[in-house]
Amino acid sequence: MSSTKYDLIVVGSGPGGYVAAIRASQLGLKTAVVEAAELGGICLNWGCIPTKALIKSAQVFEYINHAADYGIQVKDAEVDFSKMIKRSRDVADGMSKGIQFLFKKNKIDQLLGWGKVKSGKKVEVEDKDGKKTTYSADNIIIATGGRARELPALKIDNEKIVGYRKAMVLEKKPEKMVVVGSGAIGVEFAYVYNAIGVDVTIVEFLDRIVPNEDEEVSKALEKIYKKAGIKIMTKSEVTAVDTKGKGCKVSVKTPKGEETLECDIVLSAVGVTSNVENIGLEDVGILVEKGKIKVDEFYKTNMPGYFAIGDVTTGPALAHVASAEGIICVEKIKGLDPEPLDYNNIPGCTYCIPEISSVGFTEAQAKEAGYDVKVGKFPFSASGKASAAGAKDGFVKLIFDAKYGELLGGHMIGSNVTEMIAEIVAIRKLETTGHELIKTVHPHPTMSEAIMEAAAAAYGEVIHL
Repeated sequence: MSSTKYDLIVVGSGPGGYVAAIRASQLGLKTAVVEAAELGGICLNWGCIPTKALIKSAQVFEYINHAADYGIQVKDAEVDFSKMIKRSRDVADGMSKGIQFLFKKNKIDQLLGWGKVKSGKKVEVEDKDGKKTTYSADNIIIATGGRARELPALKIDNEKIVGYRKAMVLEKKPEKMVVVGSGAIGVEFAYVYNAIGVDVTIVEFLDRIVPNEDEEVSKALEKIYKKAGIKIMTKSEVTAVDTKGKGCKVSVKTPKGEETLECDIVLSAVGVTSNVENIGLEDVGILVEKGKIKVDEFYKTNMPGYFAIGDVTTGPALAHVASAEGIICVEKIKGLDPEPLDYNNIPGCTYCIPEISSVGFTEAQAKEAGYDVKVGKFPFSASGKASAAGAKDGFVKLIFDAKYGELLGGHMIGSNVTEMIAEIVAIRKLETTGHELIKTVHPHPTMSEAIMEAAAAAYGEVIHL
């Protein structure tokens, strides 16, 4: 037994856990973080960061292959797949070391091992040798994150049927890949592997790819992907994968009947499951509903002194959501008066090429909610900056409440739009109207001008269309 007593122990060091710990330290709380793997969690080590490194490598290769379009001649460009993978891992490792530095700077103790919450506001930490140490705290935050969801017909073996982790560190470049699921993870990996010369097929159960996005965005991405040579099967379901023999035979139930696809690798990208098992929740009596820890608006569980944030709760499984939740939770613990998180104003970003970003209602959702809407759309084909950059695919689409001018939603597909969505989030936070947005002078030439132009289009005042 250890006598070490903390104000706060955070179980998990992902973008929810490590951010919560740093904010707690800033507020004067004696803080420790329990982590069994690398600091930074899945996002930093196996998700957000290394995938963006792979996407950049694929994009550079695409640039080189299209260099002639920019008046530059390049010959014999080749993908060094192992070096591309190594760069991605190096980027992730560097970021993880950055978290170590922040922990030292903020005097946060790192408790290495598997954490289990115990009754009486205690956490048991089991190290790699099996030694168990118990720590006490006035408050405990559970931030154990999530993992790849598995389907019964798609059991991950990490050889021929892989999840996103293995897809980042394949030993060699496959010739053919089937990607099951077309959310952010699925379409990002589809882009990477297609760009470096892999024959990619996407299988999606629903009627369109990126199904959580506005329908026009889905249609635009499908058109661009098909042009790039990616095969897309919607309203389709993988019923079995035969991994005997050299490759995989993937049985797919489609609207036209059963089809068999042959490939080297199947990537399962069908969502995220919360890590709520084997962390002591049952022993403490913490309520779990439908695989998620039940919390209030300040992330309190049903047991006093125990909190939960990030992918283990019901909010969107996004890094920036976990970070925001962590800060709000800690500030509430400290006795401050934080504002609850507005889950209707959370941006979503997908980093395929072209990028996708969105916030708020889609057009269909706004109409279903009973709003009379004004919709403005501005294509990047009409943008001077996009033309100069050779990035004319995509558009900005804005949805306004016709009655009050409130910006109900923003949806973008195009180059660098993940850098542009924050303007829409801020506008919605500040309750700015469409007319105010039109009168907000945007710099020229920029991609972001398309936001002003889309607003103007909604009100019949667009200049460049």
